[in-house]
Parts: sequence; structure tokens; C-alpha cells
Amino acid sequence: MPSVAARLWWRFLQSGRVIGRGARFVCCHGRGARAGGPVLSAWLLRAAGVLLMLTALALALSRAPDRPVEGLVARWAQPPSDFIEVGGMAVHLRDEGPRDDPEPLVLLHGAGSSLHTWEGWARALRGQRRVLRIDLPGAGLTGPFGGAYPADDYRAETVARFVLDVLDARGIDRAVLVGNSFGGSVAWRIAVAEPARVSRLVLVDAMGPPFEPEAVPLGFVVARLPVLSRIGEHVMPRALVAQGLVQLYGHPERVTTELVDRHFELLSREGNRRALGLLLRQNAPSADDAARLARVRQPTLVLWGGRDRLIPPSVARDFERRIAGSQLVVFDDLGHLPHEEDPQRTLPPLRAFIGLPPT
Repeated sequence: MPSVAARLWWRFLQSGRVIGRGARFVCCHGRGARAGGPVLSAWLLRAAGVLLMLTALALALSRAPDRPVEGLVARWAQPPSDFIEVGGMAVHLRDEGPRDDPEPLVLLHGAGSSLHTWEGWARALRGQRRVLRIDLPGAGLTGPFGGAYPADDYRAETVARFVLDVLDARGIDRAVLVGNSFGGSVAWRIAVAEPARVSRLVLVDAMGPPFEPEAVPLGFVVARLPVLSRIGEHVMPRALVAQGLVQLYGHPERVTTELVDRHFELLSREGNRRALGLLLRQNAPSADDAARLARVRQPTLVLWGGRDRLIPPSVARDFERRIAGSQLVVFDDLGHLPHEEDPQRTLPPLRAFIGLPPT
């Protein structure tokens, strides 16, 4: 049975035949083309048909069906992973470190990522601080919203409510919130809406004020456009995932096979690709968001990669201007995921900010 992508391309090809007849008619009436026009048009139509069929074949070969979560747990939910029930959802998290920590660190990943992005920081901090990492809805092993939460609503405000529910379930009244990219948007919204729950705020290449990206990974472009997103739910070349990571890193040579495997496999978790498209379409930064940042009152650390082309460093300076008393640290050679790309170098300012001695 042909794949969804192949059927879509075949329909496009059929519509192209109608256009082809019209083009042949126009060509036949063009000056000097009365004899050769129909032959040329027929040749061009056949060439276009072959090209479209080859494209459909390539898409069919790149077909990546959704994977049930059960088939991913063995590799990506090794200890200390745990699953807890929150609002009728099975939430994947890792909760490490001393349980008597009065202000645990809560680490929130970006769109299309997972709690694994924080592995380097968690490994270095869990001996002294409690560190909670969460697979946010629509990502990782948690998967799409369900249970008590509104389906298909991936606005940062909704995800913020979910994070607060997870904190309640873990008995955490007050925390240091750390967020990268979309996770940063969730973090500062919690700091504004529930200031008593947030002692400190760390924003890592975070979404906030409106910005103009210098480059966007092709996978994000596909996910954001409704028609292409539909195809992307069934077709996801591994090379496309690799290209996106290379674009997000300041040092592309640090993108490993295991890193690509992780993103590729967890994106294919049932429902995650559809959720990613919804999230990207529902969370465009706005002028209202920029104005709300002035209401952040917590001590704030802004960490940024100087080679971030998705959310450029100008946004980091905008955060610094809008959040009174915030500190900005830029790592000139790192990209959109500085905490993942070089955990050892990016940790010292975080340790100093939360009162830990240097290692």
C-alpha cells in the first residue's frame, strides 16, 4: 500500500497533468512554437512526472512511522528515569540529588528536545543539589497532552501549568527554574504568574521578545507549515534531524551519532511530531511577551551561545535590558544549546549564581 506521502505526491502529479494540458495549449499558440510546442510540452511534462515520482519514492523510503513509547523505554528511560501520573498523563522525569534541598533546580528543555539535553549539568550538580528534569508534553517519552489537559494546546502558558502540577506532585514548593529555548519561555512565565514558586531564574537561549532568526533548521520549517507538517508526521529522514542539530551547534563536529539517534528516535515517539508542529505554530513571540518580562522580579541569569542563529544574541541583550538586575554571560563560540554542547564550560556561571563553589 503506498505511503501517505506517496499518495499526496501522486495527487499533485495528477493535478499537474491538467496544468500540463493548459501549458501545451498556450505553447502551441506562442510565436514560432506552432510545430515544436506540443512535443516540448510533452517532454517537460514527462520530466516533471519522473521528478515527482522520484521524489515520492524518496519520501516513501524515508517513511518513519510513529513508535509506541514501550519500544523506546529500554534505551531512553534507563535509571534514574521514572514515570509518574500527573493529570492522567504518564510523565517521564529524572529526580536526583538530596531530597532535603529547599530549592531544587528544575530543568526545562526546548521544542523537539528531551530531558537528556541536561545530562552534563545534572551529572555535575546532583551531588550537591536536587535536580529535576522533565520531558515536557509533546516531547521525549512523555508524549502528547492527554488526561485532564486540553488536547492540542501547546501554548507556553498551558505547559507552565503542567510544570507547576509536576512540582506539586513532587512536593516542591519553591525552585530555581532553568529553561532553554521554549523551556525558557515556560520558565519566565511561571516566574511572572507564580513568583512565590520561583527563587531564581536561568534563561538559556530562551524565547521571549520578538526576534528575527538568522537561520531555522529545515525540520522546524517543515513542522511549522500545516501542509508540510502533515507529511512530516509520516516522513522524517534521519539526515534532516542531523542537519538541524548541526545548525544548532556552534561546533558542528560535536554532533555525534548517538546525539542524532536520540533526537531522531524520541521525535518519532507516537504523537510527538504532530505536537511539535502545533507548538511551533502556537508560540510566536509577541510584543505583549516582551512587556511582561519587566514583571520578572527574581534574580535572573541569562546564558547564551554567541553563534546561536535560531535565537540570536541580540535577544539575550534584550532580556538583560528588560529584566532588572539580570546578569548576562555569552559564550562566543557556542550555539543554541550551550549547556549540551559544552556542559563543563557553561556550568561555572550557573554554579556561582546558585551559590555553589567552583569545582
